[in-house]
Parts: sequence; C-alpha cells; structure tokens
Amino acid sequence: VQLQASGGGLVQAGGSLRLSCATSGFTFDDYAIGWFRQAPGKEREGISCMSRDGGKTYYADSVKGRFTISRDKAKSAVHLQMNSLKPDDTAVYFCAADGPYGGCGGWRIKRYDADHWGQGTLVTVSS
Repeated sequence: VQLQASGGGLVQAGGSLRLSCATSGFTFDDYAIGWFRQAPGKEREGISCMSRDGGKTYYADSVKGRFTISRDKAKSAVHLQMNSLKPDDTAVYFCAADGPYGGCGGWRIKRYDADHWGQGTLVTVSS
C-alpha cells in the first residue's frame, strides 16, 4: 500500500491550494481515504475524509466550508481543494487510508492511527 501526497507550498492568507494523494497497491474502492494535519506544537487532527463509495464526507469544523475533498476513481487519487486559507492552516498534511472496508469514523478521533499513511506535504500560509 502506497500513498503519495503532493501539492503543498507557500501561499498567502486567503489563497488556495490543491493537495493530491496518489495511491497504489490496494483496491481503491475498498478504502476510506482522507487527510490529517499536524501543526507545530499541536496534536495531529483529522480534517477530511471521504467514504469508500464517495457517498459520505467528513470535515472538521475548522475547515468546513473552505475545504473540499474528492475522489478520482480512474486515477486512484484523492484531492483536497483548500480555499480561503488562513495562517492557522499552516501544518504538515498527510493523506491516510483505512480499510479494507474501513470508514471515516477514525478521522473524528484525536491522535487516530489510520491503517496506512503517506508522507506529509507542508502547507504554509503567510499572513
């Protein structure tokens, strides 16, 4: 199982970034996939997840209304469109997968350890 995150970078407050998570080595449709982030000095938090069939999504309150998660079945990839970015969004972002036949429940749990993790991608939002 491999997950490869990309798309991080430096952006000004109010700007946008799109993170991508390329996956391989497992049956894409069998896994819930989403994003966690960890800011300096803070606990890791689950911020967004999409269910195996794409029918359910989870967003942390801190990103609700600004971030949108999507799945690209043809490319076995998951994306996170991040708009109206704030300095508080500065963190290392990780994509993660739970399964097979996992759901998004773990994303609500602090310090949750998903089954599979990609490397992080750094997002820095300047004020």
